[in-house]
Order: sequence, then structure tokens, then C-alpha cells
Amino acid sequence: MEFCFSDHTLDTNRRELRRGCDRIPVEPQVFDLLTYLVRHRNRVVTKDDLLAAIWGGRMVSESTLTSRIYAVRRAVGDSGAEQRLIRTITRKGFRFIGAVDAPAGENRSSPPRPLVNSAGGEPFLAVPLPDRPAIGVLSFTNMSDDPEREYFSDGISEDIITALSKLRWFFVIARNSSFAYKGKRAPMKHIGEQLGVRYLVEGSVRKSGTRVRITAQLSDASTGNQLWAERYDRDLADVFAVQDEITEAIVAAIAPQIYAAENFRAQRKPPENLDAWDLVMRALSYFWRVTREDNIAAQALLEKAIAVDPNYAQALAVLAVSHIFGTHMGWEERAISVPAAECAAIAAIRADSEDPWAHLAVAGVCLYLGRLEDALAEFELTLCFNPNFSLAQAYYGLVLSCVGRWEEGAKAARRALRLSPRDPFSAICSTVAAHAEFVGGNYHEAIRLAREGIRQRSDLACAYRVLTASAAMAGEIELAKASLQELRRAQPNISLAWIAEHIPLRQEERYLSLEPFRFARELYLEACRRAGLD
Repeated sequence: MEFCFSDHTLDTNRRELRRGCDRIPVEPQVFDLLTYLVRHRNRVVTKDDLLAAIWGGRMVSESTLTSRIYAVRRAVGDSGAEQRLIRTITRKGFRFIGAVDAPAGENRSSPPRPLVNSAGGEPFLAVPLPDRPAIGVLSFTNMSDDPEREYFSDGISEDIITALSKLRWFFVIARNSSFAYKGKRAPMKHIGEQLGVRYLVEGSVRKSGTRVRITAQLSDASTGNQLWAERYDRDLADVFAVQDEITEAIVAAIAPQIYAAENFRAQRKPPENLDAWDLVMRALSYFWRVTREDNIAAQALLEKAIAVDPNYAQALAVLAVSHIFGTHMGWEERAISVPAAECAAIAAIRADSEDPWAHLAVAGVCLYLGRLEDALAEFELTLCFNPNFSLAQAYYGLVLSCVGRWEEGAKAARRALRLSPRDPFSAICSTVAAHAEFVGGNYHEAIRLAREGIRQRSDLACAYRVLTASAAMAGEIELAKASLQELRRAQPNISLAWIAEHIPLRQEERYLSLEPFRFARELYLEACRRAGLD
């Protein structure tokens, strides 16, 4: 979608700002801010609006906001003194005042249409949907007899808003806006239109004695269809611990459901109408299927998204992760896939240095380049940006095990399973936990966890690798040989040389001096020899 003003063109599909035929370099956040101002040019945009739309409801300093507005003005040839295009409204906010030629059917320059409130009362105005999936978290209903428990139900809602705001792929409505419906009855569709969101999260809290029951639902506000619902029963010994645990569980469950819903929406669009976001959502649906063919299909869609928008961080990051994953599974040649992943990961970081997927991509590249300390640092940064990122938690556990910190590695993998027990990658999480137990010498527990991974994914080569090694070291040679046979079926190119090459050693040979690391590496290779691998 293109917006033309002055001598500029703002292309939201390609995420490009052009002056005439020249492309103007613009930081992603500055581009989003300009787009928001142009789309909402019919009104004054407040600071709260900008915090919700651009910073996901997070508070930023006045100097940060001022510097971003300055950057937007500079990009379009405006200034604070002239204010030809962007006007500062004292104590109110900002408004884009330039004349804009919008695409046919783009009506955001017109006043929002009034909608009839079927519940009675005054008509209200519909707010246009943003480019990203927009989510509103309503205040959870306190179903307990004790009105003092209101703080607990509000706390759950506020924590969910904060956690979802860390997922930079989503647009999360600020608390003050969504909490305006507390204690009010209104049709879901009307709430969605008033807030300008496609998805709504709501729930209830009921306390009885020392027990608490929390329900949560995710719905499509436009249709009223419920996409996901869950119930959590907990002992209320530590209020804040329960609040944190429930928040983590809800956020970890909501994110994949929204990805799935967005993919469904993208599939209903004609191919020629797919934008970069649609292509990434379709790519993720293939990526989660964990097969060679689907991984290739995902990469093709991601490359299309990058062709649409070369600086699209999400597409670049997922492409890099898919290459690393393909390498780990034995589907891609390391000499080709790792450089391709490194190139995409670096581009993703340049496009958005706070995207958790971008840091996950860099961490995976560091792992395969043997830069284990850098990999650990990048995984920790990934989880700092999104503590509920189950895939990052699992791979963090793998690297911890690789440097001999197997107990922490097992804990990280189990946390990933707890965060997202029905995740498509839960088989990978079980396998990482199995690898950690193998490093710790707990072979029977490693066998159990590897079998759990295989139960979920019968063609999972990495699970067969751990099962083969663990069974051999546990003295269960028949099981080891049977597992090796299945491993060869799942990964025909498997060999001792392949395993030795893919154990991260390349640039940090000093890890060889660490007894746990050297012991685990040699033990893994010896175990595979005992099983009959050559």
C-alpha cells in the first residue's frame, strides 16, 4: 500500500520511503512511527497512542520520543521549525497535516465511521486495524466473594499485557484503553472495533479457600469465534509466584494460536495480495511441521517475503533459524547453510536489534561456528527480550549442555516444555533434555526422554542420535542397534565424521581443556561406535 505526499512515497508493503526514485534509509521504528502518523492523519495522535502503537505500551523517555519525531521529520524533509507535514499540538500530541494521495479504498483519511451500540447508549467510532496482529487484553473478572481479590485478577491481566508487549510481532493495546471495559457488558465485535484489534484475551479468577481457578480465552473479535481456551487450578500459597506462572503459561499458549489464525487468514488471500507479514505467517506454518520438505517450502516463502521487503527483520530471522535447524537435522550441507544463515541473521539484527527471533538466529549461527560463549550470550539476550520463547529456551539448554552445564541445560529444556506443552517443537525440547541427561551420565533418563521425542515425531533424527548413544552407554546394545537402524532411515548421511563435525568445536578449541566438555564429546562418539556407527 502506497501513500504519496509532497514528493515522497511511503510503501508499507515494501517498507520503503522514497523521495522521487531515491530510496531513503529509515530505521524500522522510525518507519513505523511515520506510517502510524500518516494512517491516522485525520486526528491528533497522543503520546499514549504512540507508546501503545510503536513501543507496545512500554514507557519511554520524552527525549526518546522527541528524537524519533525528529528522525521522522528529517526523513520527509520537514523540521520542528517549519512543521510543513508533521505538526506538534501543544500538550496534545502530533498530527500529520500534509496532503496525502491514498490508494483506492484506503479510507483512513476520512473520519472513522460511527457504529451503532447494540447494548444501548451513544454510537462509537471504529478504529482502523494496524498492520500487525492487534490484541486487546480485557481485565479478568473477579468471580470470588472477596472483592479484595480484585487486585489479583487485575494483576493477571496487566502481566499478560506486559508479556505480550515483548513480542514485537504483535500490537498490544495499552492497559488504560482495554481496562475501560472493566465491569461493562458490550459485544465482542464492538470492543474489537472500538479498540482497533482483531484478537481479544479475556478470563476470570475464582478463589475458594487456598485454591484458585483461572480461566483464559483468546477470541477473534471480528467473528466472535473462540480460538483457544484453558483452565488453570493452583494452590494460592504464594500469590505472586502463581501470578507469574499463570501469565507465562497463558502468553506461551496465545502466541502460537495467533500465528495459526494469521496463517489461516493469509491462506484465504489471493497469492498476488500477500504482503511480507502474510508470507512469514505461511512460512511459519510449514516450519513448525518439522520435515525436510516443509522446511524447504518455508524458506521459499521467506525469500519471497524478503523480496517484498529486503529489511523485514522477521523474515530474515526466521530464514536464518530455518537454515540452522535444517543443518542440525542433517537436511542441509553445513558449508552452504551456515554462511546463508549468518548473512540473514546479521541482516535481521540490523533491521531490528530487539527482535528475539533475530537474536535466536545469531545464537544458532554462533553455535555452529563454535563460538559457544557468544552463543550463550545471544540466547540469554533472546530470552531477555522474550522470556516465554520456548524454542529459544530449548536451544539454550542445548548449548549449556555442550559446555558441560548439563543440569542447567536440562532445566532450560524442561522449562521450554512447561511453557508450551503442546508446541510443535516439543519433541525437540524432549530431545534437548535427553541430550543434557546423557551428558550428565543419566542414560536411562536420556533414553526415556529421547523416546518421548520419537513418540511425538517418529522421523526425528536428533532424537534417534541421542537414543542410540544413550542405549549404547547403558549397555542396551540391542536397543542401540535398533535405534541406529531407524537413525539411518531418518538421516541417511549419518556417520561418525558427521557427528564429530557438528559437535561445536570449530573456533573455541579451548573448550577441549574443560573436562566435562571433552569427556562428553568423546563419550558421545564412543557410544555411537559401540552401537555400530562408522
